[in-house]
Amino acid sequence: MPRAVQRIHIYAVQDRRSNLQANRPWVVRWTVDGRERSRSFGRKGEAQRYRSELDRAVGDGSRFDPVTGEPLSWRPPLSDLGLHEWARRWLAEEWVEWAPRSRKSTVEVMARFVALAVDGRSQPPTDVRRYLQRTLGPGTESAREQRIEAWLNRRCLRLGDLDRERARDLAQRVTLKLDGTPMAAPNAARHRANCHACLIAAVEVGAIETDPWPRRTRSRSRRKSQRTSRAVDIRALPTPETMEAAIAAMANDKRGSLVYQAMTAVGYYAGLRPSETAMLRVRSLDLPESGWGRIWVTEADDGDGKPADPKTGRRDVPIPPVLVERLATWLDGRDLGDPDALLFLTERGTRPNQQNWNRAWKLALSKVGHQPLRVYDCRHAAATTWLRAGVPLGEVARRLGHSVDTLVANYVGALETDEEISNTKIDEALGTACRRPDPEPQPASARPHLALVGGTAVDKAG
Repeated sequence: MPRAVQRIHIYAVQDRRSNLQANRPWVVRWTVDGRERSRSFGRKGEAQRYRSELDRAVGDGSRFDPVTGEPLSWRPPLSDLGLHEWARRWLAEEWVEWAPRSRKSTVEVMARFVALAVDGRSQPPTDVRRYLQRTLGPGTESAREQRIEAWLNRRCLRLGDLDRERARDLAQRVTLKLDGTPMAAPNAARHRANCHACLIAAVEVGAIETDPWPRRTRSRSRRKSQRTSRAVDIRALPTPETMEAAIAAMANDKRGSLVYQAMTAVGYYAGLRPSETAMLRVRSLDLPESGWGRIWVTEADDGDGKPADPKTGRRDVPIPPVLVERLATWLDGRDLGDPDALLFLTERGTRPNQQNWNRAWKLALSKVGHQPLRVYDCRHAAATTWLRAGVPLGEVARRLGHSVDTLVANYVGALETDEEISNTKIDEALGTACRRPDPEPQPASARPHLALVGGTAVDKAG
């Protein structure tokens, strides 16, 4: 089947010297099948030569790379690609299949990986890791700086040079914090998995002959110190009485405190994630005049302030009367007639700040004499409260948006209090099955008198 003809359009060189903040004012723009591309230059002659090369490639019938936007004939051998360029290609290919949070997390890992895979003989540019976080993902061409890109092209490790020794060194360093201490086991596993996946993709396309990433031995993966425990520390969570006191203590003379107070109440009484609470809208609420209400969880913050699907899908959560009353009072004091309006906004009409929310929550906990916790721990406290109240596992999992397996793995500590209840029920079941009729009492004179002699019972009466 013949390939579809590409639609390439190259525009004239643009002069942006009127923009005083533009370091490279000469811009070449072109489109590939309707998708806009651009590249900036510091000198007009450089921009004109680049545009001429694009024209020549079009005239020669070269196909253009849908990822980079440049002619495929310009590609160097894959083994000569720097790790930073290969990371960009890999991210662009996988991008559409990832959720927003996965995209952000993977870019952070790859920025750390690339920043470590450089020649250490020269001083790296300032904040090169943060620069990579801004420019590794797709659609970030305009944010790239020529000075740092030139340094990466000179100093970044090439795919063909990535042998087992270098890969082993990178695998060890990528799991260390900036201060040199080891990361937590879940974070270290995530960093290793993402870096390995990037190199596996390079092996599959022939850029690397064999997988150089070090394999973890079975004995090492089974070490107790390397095991990952997902269970929440139940002992650190506040009781319902402490939670109510801390939520009440969040209100102060600052107007914004009421926003964070209401959001924290939703996190505890409904068990919502902070990202889900931040995206609640008026239409998400069902608040009857009495009794239990309901919250429809249909959106979540993707990490960049944009709405996205909740992490574990949409669900509805029953909410107790105490939260129904709080939310009804919250709506009565504000003009939120639009059903699509966000429920929680500051007095200035902006989105609440996560850092301010954490700060207000920790301050409230200190007022009631409790140790600092994250805002996310309100969700853990909700799950613990429900489990200790005897709510069935399936229902708690549904309200949280979890599977039962995940629920038990995370909150096994909350189930330990069921031991006494379970023992009582087992006693009742065993007592019913094993109960025997009481024997008839015998007169004392008729009872045998036994003595233990040499380990054998002897009837003294005989």
